[in-house]
Amino acid sequence: MSGTRQSVHGFWSSRLAFILAATGAAVGLGNIWKFPYIMGQNGGGAFVLVYLFCILLIGIPVMMSEVLIGRRGRQSPGHSVKTLALEANASTRWQLAGWSGLAASYLILSFYAVIAGWALYYVFKTASGTFVDMPAAEVGAQFSSFIANPIALMSWSAVILFFTVYVVGKGVHKGLEKTVNYLMPSLFVLLLVMAIYSGLNGAFSEAFDFMFKPDFSKLTMNGVLLALGHAFFSLSLASGAMIIYGAYLPSNVSIAKTSMLIALCDTAVALLAGLAIFPLVFGYGLQPGEGPGLIFVTLPIAFGSMPFGTLFGTLFFVMLVFAAFTSAIAMIESTVAWLVETRGVKRRNATIYTGLSLWLLGLLTVYSFAGASWATFEWTFLGKPIGSFFELKDYLTSAIMLPIGGLFIAIFVGWVMSEKVTTEELATSKRAYAIWRLAIRWITPVAVIVVFLNLIGVLDLFSAIVGE
Repeated sequence: MSGTRQSVHGFWSSRLAFILAATGAAVGLGNIWKFPYIMGQNGGGAFVLVYLFCILLIGIPVMMSEVLIGRRGRQSPGHSVKTLALEANASTRWQLAGWSGLAASYLILSFYAVIAGWALYYVFKTASGTFVDMPAAEVGAQFSSFIANPIALMSWSAVILFFTVYVVGKGVHKGLEKTVNYLMPSLFVLLLVMAIYSGLNGAFSEAFDFMFKPDFSKLTMNGVLLALGHAFFSLSLASGAMIIYGAYLPSNVSIAKTSMLIALCDTAVALLAGLAIFPLVFGYGLQPGEGPGLIFVTLPIAFGSMPFGTLFGTLFFVMLVFAAFTSAIAMIESTVAWLVETRGVKRRNATIYTGLSLWLLGLLTVYSFAGASWATFEWTFLGKPIGSFFELKDYLTSAIMLPIGGLFIAIFVGWVMSEKVTTEELATSKRAYAIWRLAIRWITPVAVIVVFLNLIGVLDLFSAIVGE
């Protein structure tokens, strides 16, 4: 049936093009910026182990489901889910599962572009030799001064969004595909070079033990929630990206094989990023749990003190920009596709409108760092202190919207769509299909529900009642 529907936006020219594009969507700041610092804050190896289980048991089945929805529906996320709900004689309200992903990716990109702007700024900052032999306190002060400057943050995020709009406006073949064909191989080479360099110049054995020797005494239930949320965040799940990229996938390409390969590449990048970062952190006596400033404060201190630090520091931030950019073009694509399909807007105009609105929404993030009282207000969620607007958007998307969106995608594909349709689309062996169906119908929903109940305090309340 997927072969009878046609995407108005075009198709990937090959299986490799889809793998590079989807891997580019998955590989981003979540792997290189966010994964190392939340790993550092949540016990290292224990967090990594839980994260890998989340990828295997939840991430890959959900990714397969999203690509399946996209290829079967051949439209933007909400429209694809609505089409398949009608095909299954189910309520069209299921389309909310698709629209929630689009909303999540839109919110994420509004702060993601700001952080990507930091990376772009640091390419030039590092290349100029600014951090050579600079005292640690001064490196931190320069970063604090930079993120407190709203004009600078607005300008650098505008540059990121400008190039994102430019590429996506050129279409699937001339824009998205052509860009990832250059950027993804370059990203992998840069990351491998950085990991080797870091291992030779830092404390590799100490970093390896930290990452791969689990100490579960350091892992809290909140850490498990973060691991689950980050599995969705780093694979771009429940954000609409895999659905819209799946909509451009030729019918003769295996969804199962490509999804597993994409997840493998994404996970490898996250682990390689850790091996590129933590040897330097431990080798120079720095703190692995530094937080969001790990990349922009801790690493420049190390790069400023090591041989050829200016060169490799610059390459590191170039790599970070590449990773951010390939994810940004994936996150904006769903909204652009929706505007084209629903409003009849020309693609280039749709990207301009979307980019401008994202830049304006990003001001909430900009002023969260720049110190505006209305943006640094301490938000709470269900009694849990969250922090500023930036932290609120990050928490709501990665810890709430993405896992819940993944839950509804899993229920829709596993329980609403017919077994005949999913079998036809996945076209895999009976054993592989049975494992996927077990995961998507039972393991994924139960895991997400249990973690979410813990988030809102239900499990704590139950434990207290039982304890009494």
